[in-house]
Amino acid sequence: MALFVDRTADTEMHILENADDMRSDLAEYIAELSEASIKERGVFAIALSGGSLISFMGKLCEAPYNKTVDWAKWYIFWADERVVAKTHADSNYKLVKDGLLSKVPIVHSHVHSINDSVTAEKAAEDYEFVIRQLVRTRVINVSEINDCPRFDLVLLEMGPDGDVGSLFPNHPVLKEKEQWVTFITDSPKPPPERITFTLPVINSASNVVVVATGRSKADIVHLVFDEFYSELPARMVQPINGKLAWFMDQGAASKIGHKS
Repeated sequence: MALFVDRTADTEMHILENADDMRSDLAEYIAELSEASIKERGVFAIALSGGSLISFMGKLCEAPYNKTVDWAKWYIFWADERVVAKTHADSNYKLVKDGLLSKVPIVHSHVHSINDSVTAEKAAEDYEFVIRQLVRTRVINVSEINDCPRFDLVLLEMGPDGDVGSLFPNHPVLKEKEQWVTFITDSPKPPPERITFTLPVINSASNVVVVATGRSKADIVHLVFDEFYSELPARMVQPINGKLAWFMDQGAASKIGHKS
């Protein structure tokens, strides 16, 4: 159960007591979005990231969600990916496969991972092409504001530096406006080569969820919420015509409202 839920017109803040509450609350939230999207559009296009996100989605693989969620209507994408083999320990695909895809009946052809046998630049180019094709067929919706893909949900985890996806502070890709998917070869965290959605794509989603856990992230969360530190990628996540929800544990949220 959430200790605190703050809702405004386009933003929610969920503060959870512990990891199990995080799993329960996040699973319920995603399941409700899935049901609403499938009812409205007939599909649920969700983009995932790495880190501990998939473990927090674990409740979706259990009752009642493993039976009540219409998994056949899910389309899976990656908001960022490490350019490594799909069997590599650093692969976000492997993380999702082991933690979710192998446990629920998602249609194999609905899972859209990157080409891991090419360069980071080519992988980003190929992935954007796939997304463009699926926008044309309306598997992925399209934003009426900027013609970007409008994913039903982009699910992110904030890193210790305020990074989301593979968008890192002060990196040139934060200014990318034209491409939907771009690449980096100089990630400050290994592995260095990655592909990532750009900010316009993330901010065009119908729903964006950012997860932050642990007291080690309290200072960064404080900068995002209290100092409005605009150089942090997590602060730049501001859906232009969608909803933003933050899911945090007590540790990560412990300095919200504190004066610097």
